Formats: sequence, C-alpha cells, structure tokens
Amino acid sequence: MKRAGMLRQVSDFSDFSRGHGLQELLGQGEVLSHVHPSPDGQHLLVLQKSRPPPLPRVVAFQRQGSCGADLERSWQPPQPALVGLLFLQTATALGSWALAIVWENGRTEVWHFMVAVGWQLLQTLELCQGARARIVSVCSQGASLVWCEERPPLGAHSDVSKCAFRFCICTRALEVGEQSVSLGTVRIVLHNSPEYQLLASPQHVFLVPASTSFATISKFLLIWHPEEAKVTITAPSAGFILSKVLRSSSESDFRKLLLGFVGLLSTLAPLDIHTSALSNRGGLLLVSTQGTVSVVEPDGTQRHVFDLEGGPLAQGDLVQLKTFGNTLACVLSGVLYLIDQNSGRLIEKKILSMKKVHFLESPGEEDSIQLLTQTGIYSFSFSVPEDSSRPEPCLVEMVFEEACRYYQRRSLSSSKLTVEKLKKGGTFQAPVALAAILQHSLRQKEKPARGLQDTYAKLLSTMSLELQSYLSLELLKTCVVGAPESEVESYCEELVEQEVSRVLHSDIDKDNLAYLNSVFTSFPKAAWKATRGCLQLQQNGDGHLVARATPEVWKKVLGGPQQEELGLNGVVPLFELICTSFLRFKPKWLPSFVELTQQYVSVSWAYSSKEGPEGRMPLYKRALGVLAQKNQRSEADDEMELELLLCSKRPKAVLQAVHLLICLKRWQRVVEVAEKFSKLSPLLNKEIFITLLAEFAQHRELDPYLDRLWPLCPAELTASDILTIILQHLPVSQEDPVPFSSEGAQLTVGLLKPLLQRVVQRPCIQNEMYTDALQSPTFPPPTPPREH
Repeated sequence: MKRAGMLRQVSDFSDFSRGHGLQELLGQGEVLSHVHPSPDGQHLLVLQKSRPPPLPRVVAFQRQGSCGADLERSWQPPQPALVGLLFLQTATALGSWALAIVWENGRTEVWHFMVAVGWQLLQTLELCQGARARIVSVCSQGASLVWCEERPPLGAHSDVSKCAFRFCICTRALEVGEQSVSLGTVRIVLHNSPEYQLLASPQHVFLVPASTSFATISKFLLIWHPEEAKVTITAPSAGFILSKVLRSSSESDFRKLLLGFVGLLSTLAPLDIHTSALSNRGGLLLVSTQGTVSVVEPDGTQRHVFDLEGGPLAQGDLVQLKTFGNTLACVLSGVLYLIDQNSGRLIEKKILSMKKVHFLESPGEEDSIQLLTQTGIYSFSFSVPEDSSRPEPCLVEMVFEEACRYYQRRSLSSSKLTVEKLKKGGTFQAPVALAAILQHSLRQKEKPARGLQDTYAKLLSTMSLELQSYLSLELLKTCVVGAPESEVESYCEELVEQEVSRVLHSDIDKDNLAYLNSVFTSFPKAAWKATRGCLQLQQNGDGHLVARATPEVWKKVLGGPQQEELGLNGVVPLFELICTSFLRFKPKWLPSFVELTQQYVSVSWAYSSKEGPEGRMPLYKRALGVLAQKNQRSEADDEMELELLLCSKRPKAVLQAVHLLICLKRWQRVVEVAEKFSKLSPLLNKEIFITLLAEFAQHRELDPYLDRLWPLCPAELTASDILTIILQHLPVSQEDPVPFSSEGAQLTVGLLKPLLQRVVQRPCIQNEMYTDALQSPTFPPPTPPREH
C-alpha cells in the first residue's frame, strides 16, 4: 500500500533573526545560493558565489533565542575564491561544532557561535605549504580536513599530459578547542593525480573526477578509507576494480596506482555523472545525464535505485538529492520524488509550486523531510497505514511481480505466468540486482523479521547469505587478479577462509566435500587458518585447547559423507581433512581436538548411537588412521599415537596405550597412566592391574614403583587370585632351578609380601555382606508370640 504524504509549513522565517533578509536572499532568482544548515539545526548559512557586485558573500541566520553578533562575510579582488563551508566537531563538548571557511589559497577561518555572544573568529590558518598551491575541493572527515590541491608545474611550457596530473590529495588533522585551533602536519594521500571533487562520509572519502579531467582517467571513482590507509577503485560500468593499501609514498603515486589495472582502462565506459551527493548510509548517490539514480557503496559495489522522468538532463538542470531514513528525496524541475532506498520503488511524486528548493536536516525526525523555500520551511511527513509494519512482504511480492513481467516478455508460451506459478515452479533465479535489493532491505536490523510470514523471512535470509557470499567471492577474485605478488598470498588466505566458512554453513554433500578436499590440498596453510577461525580454536590461560564453534559447525565437521560412501577416489571426510591439517601445522593440538570433538558427540548423540559418528567408527581410530598414513614414522608419532589412545578414554584404547608403553619400556609413564585411568571404572582398573602384575612377574623393571602400584589392586582380587596370575606369567627358565640364585632378576616372596598383606588385611566382601546380621542385638530373632 502506498503511503500518503502531507506537506505542512513549520516556519515562515519569523523565528529567525533577520528573517526578512533570509527571505530576500532566497528570492534572488538570478543568484545561485547554497544553503548549509548547522548540525544542531539552529543556524542557516547562505553562500552566494555568483552574484553581481559587491561579489560573493556568506551570511549566517540563527533562530531567535540565539542572540549575539551576526556573521556576514564578503570579499573582493584580489581575495581568492571561496572553496567551501565546513562544519567541524569541537573537542570541548559533545555536539558542539565550529564553522570553517576555506579559500582557494588555503587560508581558513575558523568561527564558532556562543550563546549571548554570537559569532567569534577563533583563528585564521594556512592549510597549504606552497605559495603557488590552489585548493579546488575540500571536505571534513572526522577530525581532519581533506582537500584536492593543485600544484602548478614549474616550467612555463610543460607537457599537457603532465599538467593533467598536477593535483594531489592532502589531509591534515584539525582540532578545535575552546579558545584555539591546533593544526597537524600535512599528509599526502595521493600525488600526481588528476582533479577530483571530494565528498566525505563518516568513515570514507569519495573522489569523483572533475569535468576537466582527461577522458582516459574519467572512467572510475576512488574511495579512500582513512582508518585502513586503503584506496578502492570502482567504475559504474565494471563494478569493483582494485583495492590497494598505501603504505609508502611510492605507493601513493596515482600514476603507479593506474598500472595495477591499466589493461582495463580501454574497456571501461566513460563516467556519466550529472549530480553527486552523499547518502545517510555512507554511500555515494549518483545521477547520470539520462536521469538514472544509483548508489556506490564504500566497498566499491554499485546498485541501481531509480530512473527519473523527463529524459536527458542538461548541464544547467539542478538536481537536489537528500536521504531521510530509508527514503531518498529528489527534486528536479519542481517535482519532488520520494523513493524507497531499499526497493527502488517510487513512494510518492509531488509537484511543487516553487522550483528553488533546499533540503534541510530533520533533527530527531529521521523520516520527516524538511524543505527550505522562499516562503518558509515545510515538513513532508507520511501518514502511516495500518499495515506499514510489514514492508518486507510487499517488497518480496514486488520482486515476484517484476520477475513475472521479465519472464513473460521472453516466454514463447501463450499461457500467462502468475506469481503463484512462479513460486511453485521453482524456475525463478534472482539476478544480482534483485539480491542487492533484498540485502539492503535486511539492513534494517530492528525489524527484519517482525510481522513476516515464515516463507518471506526464509527467502530474505537465504537471499542475503547467497548475495554476501557471491559479492565477497567476486571482490576477492578481482583483488587476486589485480594484486601484486606480495599481496596475493594474503588475498588467497582471505578467499579460502570465506570459502571454507561458506561450505561449513551449507549442506556438505559429495560435491562440496570434494571441493573442500581440493582447497585443503591446494592451499594447506590458508585452509588451516580458515579451520581455526571457523572452529574458533584457541588456548586458554591454562594452556588447554578450547573451541567456541556453534553446534551447526560441529555437526558439519562430524557429519557428511563418510569414507565407506566416498569410495577410493582420494576424497576423505571433513574430520580427516582437519586432522591432517593439525598433524601438519599444530600436531600437539590434535589429541585435544579429538577430545573436544568427543565431548560434543557425547552431548549431541547417545552413546554408541548408530546415527552419531561414534556409532560408525570411534573418532580416535579415525585420527589414528590419518596418523598411519604418514610416510616416515618418528618418536613424535609414537607419542601422538599414545595421546590419541588416551584422550579417547575408552577402555580398549587405554589398555592398548598401556601395552604400547610397556613395549617402549617407559615404566614411569606406565604407572602414571595406570594411576590416572584406573579411576574411570572398576573393570578398567582390574584389567590394568592384572596387566601390570603380569609384567611384575616377568622382570624387575616395575620394582621402583611398587609402592604406587599396589594401591591400585582391585577389591575383588584375593590372595589366591594374585598368586595364580603370578604363577601363570613367571618366565620359563632353561636351566634347572636352584634354591638360591645369584641373579637379582627373579621374583621373591619379599617383593610380594606388601601386596599379600594388603589383600589379607582387607575385609572380605562376603563378610561385609553379613556384617549387619551378625551384629544384631539378638541372634537368632525371638519367636513371635502365640495367639490364644
């Protein structure tokens, strides 16, 4: 349902000081006036650049109640031309601001307004360092000024091609205090560049080529990211081209920057920009000479928004652009267009009674549009219908309706295609433009799923994820192609990370698993880093490995096709892939990883469930299978096998580890393992003790550890049981036995005495069963009384 708009007057300038003078200035039709509202909405600054004598001037009008000295500045030759008015945030208090007036020669006046005092000049500064420098465009970005500066060549007859690159992009920190202004050093962002018009969003600066630039270089836009010291190059005809970090002055050379994509220059179409403005979301709004409105995002991607009516735009046609919340307002030839930024749908078209209109900020009213005209200030607000809380279903319906018309025009069938048929048929493939619209609609994080049907919510979330994966992949592919050799590795790592993450969040079938195998084989180091990131593996303060992966990711690691389903085609399950990466890059973490995985399995699946991974083959055996595939065996591999057996905590695996340690004759470790794992279960305790008792009967290697071994004796073993085990495992001597042997390797009764004493002195289990009966007050119990 279309929202109805209402236009109401909120001010007739009577609430402004010198309101009559403001009305007169706006009524001068032959003079081009630029209106700049202050950040707090209490002041209007009117800049008149092209007016008859006495030449240009700046006049400030403040609302009543803000009394004090007025600001009115005019200048005459040989005063340089004015470049711009900028509002700067001060460091004194949150929300306070100052005004900077910048001239061509770099001279800058910083003014601030104080209640009851009025406008005061804080300081006059010089931005440029050279006397011959000339500023052609300036903007404020955070606490810095950024400008495009012309530096004329020294020679009088310089080459024309060199003259085109006589500009540079400079920045300088500017901190406004309560009574003074401090200026930082000049830093050059780009040198040897063409002329650019600068527009600054809160985090980025857009560089739009001036109309006087060469046709060869007027085919793309630059986006400077100050926090990352990075420049992104994008072209409306080709999308994202290149992104480069400017680490040194040599990399800041514009001409060297062109070398990264010089082969693409001839294929790019020239820029078609009639008007440019900033969006409240940080993007750059562009209007072409054909009336097409599009937005360039800070990452270099571009999206079509709307097509204005009226045909081609002449050079003198004035187009006003301003975004209010999710609404794009555009004024052209006295017609106000209100467009939904998310869907590109025309909300309302209104014919105004005046052609000269200026947009103002609406403090505290995001969706309210304020217009400044000669007769006053008007507010355009929407009357909200009952079902306005459900905009997303309307958007999705519009997409299907548009798809119906698209496919109907190209269909050879005479039957009419409807939305219902389109939804049921499953043939609709949304183009990238459609996915971009859906993605932008999801940026309203406060109400993406409120009031939506499940089908709509599912469609929106699915399309958004697909779009993000696609755009990230295309962006990285372009970076890899255009990046120097020193940066290719980092781009490949990022590409692999995104691909591994994407596959782990989708269904892992045979094709996806084969794809992951190829990624791990081609980029082993990058795949290892991606795995660590997806599983969120790290060591805690105690040195133990922890993982904060979601249950969905764990299921993908353990699920998917198993080895018996894959056959002998060289493709291995994902768990084995990850174990291989651990063995190659962080082998000490592999047992801890297997243990973490088992902990997740024990929570998610019942023990020995056939549906779970432990029901097919234990995880420790799968990890041992990966270890067995190593070509060369080392002592570290023996230790790894031990750790994998022990981390499983399965009785058979622990016993296997004990036997392996016995073979390696690592007796101290044998006893340590016995002490630790005998506590798990009585059955395992008995098996371990019998195994060690058999070893004790055969040699004297365990004699130093008997005081630690005998306490492990199970309660159910009797003295006769112990002697039977000893006799069964005594070594067979080839010589005739003698009463007293000179060798100290034989078992003696003295060695067995502490164990036998411990067992004999221990109360018998059967005795304990009858203790209560034997200790009763009367035995046998008394005869019950007879009944008479």
